[in-house]
Amino acid sequence: MRQDCKHFESRTYPTGDTVRKCNLGLAPEAPWQCPDACPKYAPRLADVDWQHGSLIVPPTPDAPSSVGEDPSIASLLDEARSIVNEAAPDVVAELEAEAADRPFWKRMFQRKRDS
Repeated sequence: MRQDCKHFESRTYPTGDTVRKCNLGLAPEAPWQCPDACPKYAPRLADVDWQHGSLIVPPTPDAPSSVGEDPSIASLLDEARSIVNEAAPDVVAELEAEAADRPFWKRMFQRKRDS
């Protein structure tokens, strides 16, 4: 992936696992490659001429030989995204209904979730 794109994000967890992704969801074969002519590619400007320390992202593992050969990967990921997007409103409604059934004093002191 183009790590110099402003839409690239990586996060390393305490277990050592690292997630590399496009924040716009335009890289279906992440973390190995972005589309050749990505319409949203924009160079990252904030870290121009910065010196990176030892907390830099570990190198991306070698890509499997099948990357780039099968166009069905993008359609599979789009289908999975649409399934999750369809289920999300129902899940939120269920959680809100459960919260409404709680006593008022518990609702008063519960932590607020980001919307």
